[in-house]
Amino acid sequence: MASFEGIKKVGVIGAGTMGRGIVMNFVNAGYPVTWLDVNAEMLEKGLVDIASVYKRSVAQERFDDAEAQARLARITTTQDYAALQDMDLVVEAVYENMDLKKKIFAELDTAVKASAILATNTSYLDIDEIASATGRPTQVLGLHFFSPAHIMKLLEVVRGKATAQDVMDACLAVGKKIGKQAVLAGNCHGFIGNRMLEKYSRQSREVVLEGSTPWQVDQALQGFGMAMGPYRMYDVVGVDLGWRSRQLAGVGRGEPIVWLDNKLCEMERFGQKSGHGFYKYEPGNRQAMHDPETDMLAREVAEEAGYTQRDVGAEEIVRRCILALVNEGARILDEGFAESAEDIDRVYLYGYGFPAERGGPMSYADSLGLDVVLQQIRELEASKGEFWKPAAGLVKRAEAGERFTKA
Repeated sequence: MASFEGIKKVGVIGAGTMGRGIVMNFVNAGYPVTWLDVNAEMLEKGLVDIASVYKRSVAQERFDDAEAQARLARITTTQDYAALQDMDLVVEAVYENMDLKKKIFAELDTAVKASAILATNTSYLDIDEIASATGRPTQVLGLHFFSPAHIMKLLEVVRGKATAQDVMDACLAVGKKIGKQAVLAGNCHGFIGNRMLEKYSRQSREVVLEGSTPWQVDQALQGFGMAMGPYRMYDVVGVDLGWRSRQLAGVGRGEPIVWLDNKLCEMERFGQKSGHGFYKYEPGNRQAMHDPETDMLAREVAEEAGYTQRDVGAEEIVRRCILALVNEGARILDEGFAESAEDIDRVYLYGYGFPAERGGPMSYADSLGLDVVLQQIRELEASKGEFWKPAAGLVKRAEAGERFTKA
């Protein structure tokens, strides 16, 4: 079995944005990387992109040109799985498609040495199902990097039901070596961060249907201290990602909370990359500008969905979005998918732009008092329904006068 000392050669599969960032993580820390993609042009473009990142770093005097060249020299590209035969760790970073990932893992299983660790960078998919495509499920796990992967500090290290402890230990140690805040997560849909984000995102959309606007939601949450509001985040990630997956899944328009996204995509407003999404962008500029047309479209969608619009204030927006994070975080603790409230806080501080001065969502809940948090969640449950059912662990701690985090 591989150990931390044994991880000396790393393979990365996929030359998209995530793959490029992951390659940089490893070569920056001194690891030689063999980079595989079936598309030679993508690999070529990836190398050009990495070289330009390093060129900017040299211009900013972060390191010299000799160091930039040394980092680039650690990258070997290939289209052949046989080139990965000697790798100690292989990280797959292709798009979110289970069949494709299983096909890659089955091929990897036969191509690489018996002691190699196989990791997937999936954001949501089931690690155990991916591992089932191999004959080595004890050596399969999730290594979930966050975009841009060479900058964002968070790494979720996701344990499958069969993942061996020394494999987990090796990857937690490697995460530390490449400069990450490595957090152990259990294998559930979305792991820690994205599972909580789904609840936060739902509330950010619900309040718009009820009468707010995307711009007001972002202003409120950025006022609370979030590095970026959810609608700015949707524009950066691409408004069309969810829209295209809904089309592929044949679910039609989906729920009313995504109808505004659908409308924007039908207008080819895909976000920052197309110069127009929830916000407007000047050519070549990433500065998000408020678009009154988006407000108008949001009102039209809400009307069509049968909502009666009202004034939703900044305080309500923040309360609902942040309490949604807290309640789901409590549920994740209840179910054992996070080891501690402090780990959940690290996920949100290092991966999702939660304000450092508030300590993370679970610490923030502690600062309010869990009795207050529970009361607010119960009020929301009474007015808004099942979504707001309080997590059992929250109820228990609040009633016992306890905290999520260690004092």
